[in-house]
Amino acid sequence: MKAVVVCPGRGTYNKTELGYLQRHFPDAALLAAFDEQRRFADQPSLSGLDGAQRFSVAEHTRGDNASALIFAATLGDFLSIDGDKIDIVAVTGNSMGWYSALACAGALEPEDGFRVANTMGTLMQRALIGGQLIYPFVGEDWRSQPERRAELLATVDGIAAREGHALFLSIDLGGMLVLAGNEAGLSAFESQVEPLQGRFPMRLANHAAFHTELMAPVAEQGRGQFPSDLFRSPDLPLIDGRGAIWWPGASDTDALHAYTLGTQVVETYDFTRAITIAAREFAPDLFIITGPGTTLGGAVAQSLILAEWRGMRDKADFQKLQAHQPLLASMGMPEQRPTVTR
Repeated sequence: MKAVVVCPGRGTYNKTELGYLQRHFPDAALLAAFDEQRRFADQPSLSGLDGAQRFSVAEHTRGDNASALIFAATLGDFLSIDGDKIDIVAVTGNSMGWYSALACAGALEPEDGFRVANTMGTLMQRALIGGQLIYPFVGEDWRSQPERRAELLATVDGIAAREGHALFLSIDLGGMLVLAGNEAGLSAFESQVEPLQGRFPMRLANHAAFHTELMAPVAEQGRGQFPSDLFRSPDLPLIDGRGAIWWPGASDTDALHAYTLGTQVVETYDFTRAITIAAREFAPDLFIITGPGTTLGGAVAQSLILAEWRGMRDKADFQKLQAHQPLLASMGMPEQRPTVTR
């Protein structure tokens, strides 16, 4: 069975994920190596964070902790996929999931990938520039509404044009727009749009203005810490946040370094396009979404609907296909995990 692996980003290690590494991480020596990096940086260990008695929003969702936990959970899940029954044809990720995807695809060694994810998460936490919110442009039927999307982006542009207001499209996330900016910009958007489903617009706790020009100082610091020779051509095709494919044996590592620690930090991350390209170029039987968390499945399904993959036009079409022959397998779901693991 051909599969594309999708690595989740920030916001996916929450209360229900506490203990995820204890339950699922398959390589004790590798986890110990990650913890040694954390100890050297005077940071709490992953084992300690993951093994805590209670989940703490203040502690577990901090960028310097969340990025490390999510990277480790993702890589552990990737290593747990059954290679005898699953043929992984490409890897992609959402937002900080790009760092995880680099390691899964072999463009970074696991310990180097962890160092990049942990360092960038730490730099962002220290700077904590701006914030993020999420707002849908599709209805609960997930049917495409391009006019609504254009209308919302026009609102964003109008707010961004005001003095003292910064607001940008941070992530194109299926049927959702993730917006980022300063407090003035985010507050203005919240005041102008209709509240939806009792939770949108939703501020994302401990998130900065990722994938916007406000992150330029963080990108510069990151480039200063990691040389381009840390990267190598991937072992598996790797789809980035523009929909560009980095091919095995044919990828410029200087360009990969520049994209990872430059472009994707300060420009919109188009996850929808990444999934569209994955579907159209690799025609997988299955999209495997690694843990932690279970929230990325909706965005993957919505992205496939927006691409009209396999003729899908709305949520009902997706549910019909998923029930007949699953298109998605979420490793964070206990009932789906065994279908792709050893």
